[in-house]
Amino acid sequence: MPISLSTADARRHTAVDSAITEFARTGYIGTPVTRVASAAGISPAYVFKLFPRKEELFVAALDRCFERIIDALTAGAASAAPDADGDAVLYTMGGAYAELIADRSLLMLQVHAQSAADVPEIGDALRRGLARVTTFAKERSGGSDDAVQRFVAYGQLCHLIVTTDLDAEPHAATAWAGILTAGFRHP
Repeated sequence: MPISLSTADARRHTAVDSAITEFARTGYIGTPVTRVASAAGISPAYVFKLFPRKEELFVAALDRCFERIIDALTAGAASAAPDADGDAVLYTMGGAYAELIADRSLLMLQVHAQSAADVPEIGDALRRGLARVTTFAKERSGGSDDAVQRFVAYGQLCHLIVTTDLDAEPHAATAWAGILTAGFRHP
């Protein structure tokens, strides 16, 4: 039997999902809570009842983003061959992550979180999310510390490639963009 959410829980989920989209568009500073409320179809007063401070709403969106990342990495790891070594598992996890960030809202939310990391709650949430991803990648892949570091570094480079459209014309034809995009796969 499906679990039924209370009205407050359902609205909390709706507000967080809308927050991901809205904060991804215009960042932490540029997004008023009223825009998130409007996108969620909820009154601003109710959003503030659920999340008394804008930082709390942004952090909830970022936490949800990292939950989705862990879910994608889990699915990627599960699709690896049973006898795969750490590098192979990380590679399949990377492919799953590349598919996930085809939804640019998850990618852009992380980028905006990095730019707002000087807000203590946001910086803490970002570090907590990165810790979860790094720990999961290390434990699930069994890869070396160097391999996990490359995995995270390549993920960040993938962010740069996607946000700047380096693999699209006319950039893709330039030598320097070719150096940065060589070997990357993403939708």
